[in-house]
Amino acid sequence: MFDETLLDDTEALARADRRGLLRGAAEAGARVRTAARYAAEAGIGELKPDGRPRAILIAGPGTATAGIAELLGRLAGAACPVIRLRPTGVAPAAGALRWDLPGWAGPVDLLLIATPDGSEPSLSLLVEQAYRRGVTVVAVCPTGAPLTEAAAGAHGLLVPMATSPRDQDEPTAPSAPGVLWALLTPLLALLDRTGLLAAPADSLEKVADRLDRTAERCGPAIATYSNPAKTLASELAEALPLIWTEGAAAGAAGRRFAAALAELSGRPALAADLPEAMPAHGALLTGDLAAGAAPDDFFRDRVEEGQALRARVVLLRDRPVDGLSAAFAARELALSHSTAISELEPEEGSDLETLAELIAVTDFAAVYLGLASGT
Repeated sequence: MFDETLLDDTEALARADRRGLLRGAAEAGARVRTAARYAAEAGIGELKPDGRPRAILIAGPGTATAGIAELLGRLAGAACPVIRLRPTGVAPAAGALRWDLPGWAGPVDLLLIATPDGSEPSLSLLVEQAYRRGVTVVAVCPTGAPLTEAAAGAHGLLVPMATSPRDQDEPTAPSAPGVLWALLTPLLALLDRTGLLAAPADSLEKVADRLDRTAERCGPAIATYSNPAKTLASELAEALPLIWTEGAAAGAAGRRFAAALAELSGRPALAADLPEAMPAHGALLTGDLAAGAAPDDFFRDRVEEGQALRARVVLLRDRPVDGLSAAFAARELALSHSTAISELEPEEGSDLETLAELIAVTDFAAVYLGLASGT
């Protein structure tokens, strides 16, 4: 059961957060600054690409790499296709996962590898395969990992993954919110050099500042009534989130939120872009998951029987394309079916800044929901 009192008990939150997820969310801004410095020291700022790659291929394990592929694809838009190489294998273990280049990959393509581990043998084999085909390789992974030797042998560019001092005593959880930014930031700096998106050093500093300000608003010491992340977690305690997004940054953040809810909170969620989200999820507003379906029995045993989930719309908004917005129609549809709505709209800023704020708030919310639910 969801323990709402835990949210305003900082000591109890600290005890419950055995994986250090709140710490990871709070350190996101620091990770961006460290990762940007590592990228500069690796020589990304001095690169002079001959032109844009034909395609960007992204490989790596877990939610963080999947989120990176989604984010870069949204930010690059139509300038270049961003394709995630999905792993295969018999288990989600470093030695069991397998990656392969598509048959058409060649010298005009770019392979990005992002992993918080770096011990996956298949990633090292993938680097060798890329070298034989003439594919340029850029890898972000922890210092000293086996992947670093493979990247060096293939004349690839290696950027050390940004970690915090405490990671030396306690390994970073792959699902920790800070991992996303540690892996993503060097790749943003790289794609800025190729001209696929705008992420110069001053923009990355603004992203770090936005993450810091959001962490101050969403931290454990801030009471629920004035904390957007704790408020959202409370609203989703007995809900099936239907995450409806508007805008490129919001779309990427919405899918990241759905993945974080599943991995950090053990909660299902569905994400879709407006206006297509309305017909895609419309039946969920009228079926068994609708707010008015199967009225709650006041006298039922709430200890022995879990609370039934009810659909709740979570509207994440960014600047709509061409000033056109489907948000009004989305609200009308939800309210016409007595479905509650939670809304998040970031402050003004660049696409990267608004993306950072949305990801930070929803990451905190996913962690709070998991901790208060005993996940």
